[in-house]
Amino acid sequence: MAQPSPSRTAIRVSTLSQTAENAFSLRPDDAQINAIAQELDLSALRKLSFQGRIKPLGSSDWVLEGRLGATVVQPCVVTLDPVTTRIDTDVVRQFIREYEDPDEPEAEMTVEENVEPLGTWIDPAVVMMEALVLAVPDYPRKDEAELGQLVYTKPGEAPMTDEDARPFAGLAAIRDKLSKDDT
Repeated sequence: MAQPSPSRTAIRVSTLSQTAENAFSLRPDDAQINAIAQELDLSALRKLSFQGRIKPLGSSDWVLEGRLGATVVQPCVVTLDPVTTRIDTDVVRQFIREYEDPDEPEAEMTVEENVEPLGTWIDPAVVMMEALVLAVPDYPRKDEAELGQLVYTKPGEAPMTDEDARPFAGLAAIRDKLSKDDT
């Protein structure tokens, strides 16, 4: 009995063409976009799309190449005002039949972080979500938003600023003064 599809976007590997590129195009509907925005704790998510192709890589492996596009709105980490970020990024994922899990004690470490084990299905929507999570800014900040400087000190003492804490901050002033004295 054939294994049922894990999602409506999953593609059975056995149905992929070995001679042609297997194109895909994902544009989640409003309900899906709202669910993704809520899951990623975004204020809003607009214009989410993921388009690309799955093509053979050798005789038994596959590579997914796609372009992720999205507009995300998040609160600024300084002011909490909305920050809009446009994401346009290329995504490459290899699905390898002879995959060795790097977490296993006997596995050799590979530098490829975009390599996954090949299963029965390849799901572009899962790859889209992973790529979106990685592309969303961790600490969005408005251009003009700046963190202020807090200065603490004991009562009656002069506060020490960040500039005072730099060990070589005064050397430039001494160099300039010595240069003037030499002339």
